[in-house]
Amino acid sequence: TGPCVVTQVKSIGNDGYTAVQLGVGMKKKTKKAIKGHLKKSKLDSVEFLCEFRVADMEQYTVGQKIDVDIFSEGELIDVTGYSKGKGFQGVIKRHGYSGGPKTHGSTSHRVPGSIGASATPARVVKGKKLPGRMGGYRVTVKNLMIARIQRNKNIVMIEGAIPGSRNSTVILRKRNLGGAKS
Repeated sequence: TGPCVVTQVKSIGNDGYTAVQLGVGMKKKTKKAIKGHLKKSKLDSVEFLCEFRVADMEQYTVGQKIDVDIFSEGELIDVTGYSKGKGFQGVIKRHGYSGGPKTHGSTSHRVPGSIGASATPARVVKGKKLPGRMGGYRVTVKNLMIARIQRNKNIVMIEGAIPGSRNSTVILRKRNLGGAKS
């Protein structure tokens, strides 16, 4: 959807930490508060705002464009997005339970079975795997390789499983090698 634009540079003096806020895309209707926030970066609207912690913030200025030139082909990156939402699912699909017997008079085919003890503790233990909403949570897939970059169209092609549905927004980060935070 085009290059990212720096919408705010956060400093230790003003905000208590150093970070860069990036905006990408265009939205048809934008609230006045967001329009006022984007005025310095000379943008009318953004579809997606995201903040990244940086150690060296001198190289970023408000309104600066950041495109795919920061990546190179063959580089390993981390991709963050929201997984596909599956709605309310039972324990067999959600947690991989095997279910009950299908024959010999059984009527409990896809139920979880016993979910707790008896009089002691007289409750279901917290964290028990039960039916509920599945998917739609933030997922980071690490060490995916950049297969190709089309610099004129600002497109990055990545090998591997990317979280989310088609046309959903994902965050591409340089690979986190761990170690101490700076």
